[in-house]
Amino acid sequence: MTKAKTPTAPVLDLRALNRATLDRQLLLRRSPLSAHAAVEHLLGLQAQNVKPPYYALAARLDGFAPEELSGPMAERAVVRIVTMRSTIHTHTAADALTLRPLVQAARDRELGTFRKGLVGVDLDRLAVLARELVEAEPRTMKELREALLVEWPDADPQALAIAARCRLPLVQVTPRGLWGRSGQVALTTVEHWLGRPAEPVPTPDETVLRYLAAFGPASVKDMQTWAGLTRLREAFDRLRPRLVTFYDPSGVELFDLPDAPRPAADTPA
Repeated sequence: MTKAKTPTAPVLDLRALNRATLDRQLLLRRSPLSAHAAVEHLLGLQAQNVKPPYYALAARLDGFAPEELSGPMAERAVVRIVTMRSTIHTHTAADALTLRPLVQAARDRELGTFRKGLVGVDLDRLAVLARELVEAEPRTMKELREALLVEWPDADPQALAIAARCRLPLVQVTPRGLWGRSGQVALTTVEHWLGRPAEPVPTPDETVLRYLAAFGPASVKDMQTWAGLTRLREAFDRLRPRLVTFYDPSGVELFDLPDAPRPAADTPA
């Protein structure tokens, strides 16, 4: 968090920041965007449960019908996958293949929480075995931990399954997530589900720009909290010539895209 002693950039009060966020989040007025385009713009929707992404789009899009999200999910253009903050999100297929590699380091760090249950477990070997299992056929977490327990009978079963989820980009296969349908959580890799490989780990720069389009103006810490990542200051500094800066009332430096909408503080909401 960077604080300025004598801010030279404009200061945005909390109401102005609120209106900017509402606008970027498609919540000042209903948007004509398609469900797929909205999910892409928002860099995904929190989806720990099945219905919240549908409610989120119903609040944002003009004339939204659940089939507009359920259809692309059935066609594998949209998927449910653990990404930011170790939370299930609904992402476009393209974002699932790029955002998950971006946050993989955070998923690797998460494994430290379960190290006591993974004593003696070769995590590289576990990732290979888990991939073989879920790509042979989608598996529930129960099936996955029982199969891995055969290889490591002294390990904690729950830790084994969580290790697989951390090491591999696992998607929840349909019918889970489809509107009006039910299905238990069954997992396979995103590469297997989509029929194409994940992208190499990208630099965060492009995601910083997309994050600001959906959440800005924002501080470095804001994005780090959203992504569950650290050390994003370098990316913001690289992009500084392409951005504009502001300060919040506490003197925290905020970054934004030059042409992004920043409605007046008194804009009705």
